[in-house]
Amino acid sequence: MEANGRRLFTSESVTEGHPDKICDQISDAILDDILTKDPNARVACETVVNTGMILVTGEITTTTYVDISKVARDTLKKIGYTRAKFGLDADTCAVMTAIDEQSPDIAQGVDTALESREGRMSEAEMEAIGAGDQGLMFGYADNETEEYMPLPIYLAHQLARRLSTVRKEGIVPFLRPDGKTQVTIEYDKHDRPLRVDTIVISTQHQPDVTIVEIEKEIQAHVISAVVPEHLIDKETKVLINPTGRFVIGGPQGDAGLTGRKIIVDTYGGIARHGGGAFSGKDATKVDRSASYAARYVAKNIVAAGLAKKCEVQLAYAIGVARPVSISVDTFGTAKVKESLLLQLVEKHFDLRPAGIIRMLDLRRPIFEQTAVYGHFGRPDIDLPWERTDKAALLNEDAFAAETK
Repeated sequence: MEANGRRLFTSESVTEGHPDKICDQISDAILDDILTKDPNARVACETVVNTGMILVTGEITTTTYVDISKVARDTLKKIGYTRAKFGLDADTCAVMTAIDEQSPDIAQGVDTALESREGRMSEAEMEAIGAGDQGLMFGYADNETEEYMPLPIYLAHQLARRLSTVRKEGIVPFLRPDGKTQVTIEYDKHDRPLRVDTIVISTQHQPDVTIVEIEKEIQAHVISAVVPEHLIDKETKVLINPTGRFVIGGPQGDAGLTGRKIIVDTYGGIARHGGGAFSGKDATKVDRSASYAARYVAKNIVAAGLAKKCEVQLAYAIGVARPVSISVDTFGTAKVKESLLLQLVEKHFDLRPAGIIRMLDLRRPIFEQTAVYGHFGRPDIDLPWERTDKAALLNEDAFAAETK
């Protein structure tokens, strides 16, 4: 932090052609294909990619059949891996599978929660399932953007998405699928975003294009199209392909693996992370569903005007329905007591796995679209955990309680 109280914070994003993001998209495409026919399937699907090959592994228990090879190849085609010189050709690459069923030891705790097995649930609660694993999950929201997301990760995602758009639409025809973006924001002493300090863009390209041409086209068609002019000044640094060359990329340049971009998937490092990945997991896995629920809670608290920023932590024990802990941290920005916010969360949000699935309608094939450009702050798609439908109720209850 500088003497005047200002500070810098940086977040990154990656394009859909990044090796790890290829894997996230394949895993979630397989999940969606299964959920289309079997909404109650148990899926924990992981993908590995390298030059010329895809390996799909994990545990899947389902009553339906999924053509994993076809789903993987179709996903690659949508991304743009259609030529061997890109390191992975959707039509000719090898696709291998190593799939088992979910462990029966895990299944018995998920199918029937501990509370039900011990007779501690009412008849109305008997449908409750247990958490698919122990763990801790975080959700976060702030008022820096209309999407209630931190500005660094929001801009990084927009730049990464624009990189893919100008490639696919032929606006910048020499681009190839792999790419990364990074945005550094300067904040004032009151923690308000002031300006963009640094933009870094690394994009894969054809071998015969010059760095001068790359810089010119990216500045004109990506940066200028995304970053608001008022955030850029003469001190803003822009670094485009700082190594000078990025021809070898995708799986040819680096092996990819599902779940290796969890900070890109969430809040760009501004909020804490429990460590669990999302992609390829059905909603009984609280790594995914409880992270969505925590975001839903945090976003509604901020949207209700009860805090400028909010981080919610949930924690679970495997086979147990109710969270073992719930915490709310508003970083000193709450308009009411945090103890009251916690009471409101427990009153208005059912945070048992079955409650989350029902509340957010998570047995649908909606997940592939989240596998790139972030799971949160997505105005381009209708995600139930991004709705602010409980904000008015939280606001009313909070201030009614405060006036008692």
